[in-house]
Amino acid sequence: MAPRLVKGFVTVGGWTLLSRVLGFVRDILIARFLGTGLAAEAFFVAFSLPNMFRRFFAEGAFNMAFVPLYAKKLETEGEEADAFARDAVAAMVLILTLFTVAGVVFMPALVFAMASGFAEDARFSLAVAYGRIAFPYILLISLAALVSGVLNSNNRFLAAAAAPALLNIVFISAMGLVWFFPGLFPWAVPSTELIYGRVLAWAVPIGGIAQLALVWWAAARAGHRLWPRRLPRITPDLRRLAVIAAPAALAGGVVQVNLLVGRQIASLGEPGAIAWLSYADRLYQLPLGVVGIAIGVVLLPDLARRVRNGEDEGQQVAYSRAFEFSWLLTVPSAIALLVVPTPLVSVLFERGAFTTDDTSATAVALMIYALGLPAFVLQKVLQPLYFAREDTRRPLRFAVASLLINATVAIGLSPLIGWPAVAFGTTIAAWGMVLLLLRGAREMGVAARLDTRARTRAWRIPLAAALMGGVLFVLNLALGPMFNSSWRAMALLILVSTGILSYFGFAQMVGAMRMAELRGALRRQR
Repeated sequence: MAPRLVKGFVTVGGWTLLSRVLGFVRDILIARFLGTGLAAEAFFVAFSLPNMFRRFFAEGAFNMAFVPLYAKKLETEGEEADAFARDAVAAMVLILTLFTVAGVVFMPALVFAMASGFAEDARFSLAVAYGRIAFPYILLISLAALVSGVLNSNNRFLAAAAAPALLNIVFISAMGLVWFFPGLFPWAVPSTELIYGRVLAWAVPIGGIAQLALVWWAAARAGHRLWPRRLPRITPDLRRLAVIAAPAALAGGVVQVNLLVGRQIASLGEPGAIAWLSYADRLYQLPLGVVGIAIGVVLLPDLARRVRNGEDEGQQVAYSRAFEFSWLLTVPSAIALLVVPTPLVSVLFERGAFTTDDTSATAVALMIYALGLPAFVLQKVLQPLYFAREDTRRPLRFAVASLLINATVAIGLSPLIGWPAVAFGTTIAAWGMVLLLLRGAREMGVAARLDTRARTRAWRIPLAAALMGGVLFVLNLALGPMFNSSWRAMALLILVSTGILSYFGFAQMVGAMRMAELRGALRRQR
């Protein structure tokens, strides 16, 4: 069981890594062509709206409720599981079509709720226009997430893991078209910055179509016919789905209120703050996405099956290996982002419209987010313990507490330190959520306790990461002149490569990992 889990982590993590690397290319190009100006901030707000509701509908409430129910039906009723999935597709199409239409109509209100500081300048009308183009993405990506849940529950991780890369490919291609063939856009406004903003907005729903098409094709090829055969109707299974999803939906709403608080504070502060936070978010999302998404996708259906079969020891092993995998990769990432944020931001983003001042501000946000990175990933390890038991009520209560922490910190600190208060609020709230999840998991018994191996490695991993941090600090000082020259990309490559090699060397030396285990996982993946 554990080898199969590790294989799943590697599959999903590997494809997610590719998607995040493409995301970096996308953001490098956005920084190059849009910088932190009007079009950039308007696009970031417009894109955040469907993304916010995506986390609410697709990756949040609905999927966390759907996957355990579907996995259990798969174990006991076989083909009836796909009938349940078809009913869920029909209901989702109806609900989200109505929701999408409402969102497009009331887009000015949504933009004001997200960034009221835009109301007095041109950013508001731009954000409304971009938002109306991008908002249908919520329907497409939610359906893609449901189909991905079907694939993942059947231990078919490849297509679902690869799909997010398509969105970034569409973004990159769209900007490439504007750069190489500007004559294709005679309808666009004369400002180059605004042309890029408009084209990026259109890339959002086009990317959603590509993602849905890929997973739908993969599901059909695997024998899962998910096209609804009847009009939406309330079945007992859908009622059960709604009962489980409702608390998770409220919890997802609480999380999105956290984001709203942050955006509002940033929009009312220094111009460029939303862009700085967005670029920093992209950087720390690399390890968060690669590790957190891999664990959440693979662990939940496996735990759901183990809970149904009463396998406490199997649950413990799954939970312990997920913790090890996340801790092993997340802690060194956090240390690296804390020690060398400026070289990372400078080399990746500082060109064209992205200035040295933008680099400094983004680096500050990145360091603050890095403090919370382990907490963000640990949430992905702990939450499946609850969702596998169809327990969505306690995560709701914990999310409300997290909201109060975030709002208190962000609003309380903003008069003192300005926009960085947003990042501090997010980070402190994340750790508060982890502590609450850990406390609530105590009553689950042995299934929610780390085994001996995981406990032993829990302190060795931070030790290896700290040693790596020392190497990075010294090497960054030595490479300083290169970072101020045309060789800065080479300097970053040397820095990153040395950090990776030194970390795994130290991890092996202090007993935080065994290379034989990693080689075995990679062989199983091949």
